[in-house]
Amino acid sequence: MIRTALITALVLTTASCSTLARDKSRGAESERALPFKAKLSKGDDKRDIAISVENKGAGVEEVRESVRFEATKYCLLNFGGSEAEWQVSPVSDDWAFTQDGNKLVFNARCVAR
Repeated sequence: MIRTALITALVLTTASCSTLARDKSRGAESERALPFKAKLSKGDDKRDIAISVENKGAGVEEVRESVRFEATKYCLLNFGGSEAEWQVSPVSDDWAFTQDGNKLVFNARCVAR
């Protein structure tokens, strides 16, 4: 009887520890302030993501770190690896993007696992 209660308590304690630890990582933040606010959207396949940034006249180089941070955080927390495969423009050989009003929208795919 005591053995069963002890085993049950250990199993429940261990299970709740992993849940609490994972919840803390969901609020991941950058070490330094990022210059642009980026918003991530998932596609039909959860590995496909779109990240939009209000560019305020800035180009790809200026917004790249804000976009990369959101993709890295999402891929790491959801798929166990930080690598994202970015859609590349055949013209510039750089990250492809579309413009939606005053926002730049970048597309990537998480490639871990």
